[in-house]
Amino acid sequence: MAHPPLTDRPALLRARTRALRSPEPALFLQDEAVAEVQERLELVNRTFTSASVVTGFPALWQTALPQARVVEDAEVLDLAPATQDLVVHALALHWADDPLGQIIQCRRALRPDGLFIGLMFGGRTLHELRSALAEAEAEVSGGLSPRVVPMGDIRDLGALVQRAGLALPVADSFTRIVQYRDLFHLAADLRAMGETNALAARLRRPTRRAVFLRAAEILARSFPAEGGRITATFEIVCLTGWAPHESQQQPLRPGSAAQRLADALNVTERPLPTSSQDG
Repeated sequence: MAHPPLTDRPALLRARTRALRSPEPALFLQDEAVAEVQERLELVNRTFTSASVVTGFPALWQTALPQARVVEDAEVLDLAPATQDLVVHALALHWADDPLGQIIQCRRALRPDGLFIGLMFGGRTLHELRSALAEAEAEVSGGLSPRVVPMGDIRDLGALVQRAGLALPVADSFTRIVQYRDLFHLAADLRAMGETNALAARLRRPTRRAVFLRAAEILARSFPAEGGRITATFEIVCLTGWAPHESQQQPLRPGSAAQRLADALNVTERPLPTSSQDG
């Protein structure tokens, strides 16, 4: 049975288009992702000659990685098998109906020993806003509606890299804590990021203003910053992995060690005591 879609793709595309048409688009998190990718590529002793970037903001990434081919973050990625030595999935995986499927498509596009880098928002992102909206809506309306895209924690997201068949998987993250005047200032910034509610299951009728006023009070009380402002957390998870190749370091087979651990540590090896149970 097919699962219902997570994301309303037309709504997401409208949100991104509106953000880019804004007089002051708030793309500072995209800029953070660009800097992170550039730094990681500098640490890799490799010249990449066939790279692709999967993104919803093509102009920004084309400027940052001019030699890379830009690919829309659609359900089916425009990537030919075994043609790339680098694929970057750039801060769009959190909107994917099937994040694992997206990474698998990237993996198939890689040549042996090609590099995958994926960036997405992690589970701590906007935890303050989610908490305040849930409490406010429960108080005012007596129920809850989907308002913020669900985001996984780093352990679960890291497991996707290995499940996709990539070698030497690594998952790490960094956070940025941003201060806003109030909830409405934060909401305006999310619109300017193209990160407004594009969930397929979102409420389709206008929300009572009382919900937002109450959520603003809860944010100010529970997550204060200096000068009467509020805080908002953004966590970016970075996933990396390599298309398998015989030249890569391989784990040893169990029992294949050439030296006992006790000898290496210069300690006496003692057997564990056995325990008995009364029948």
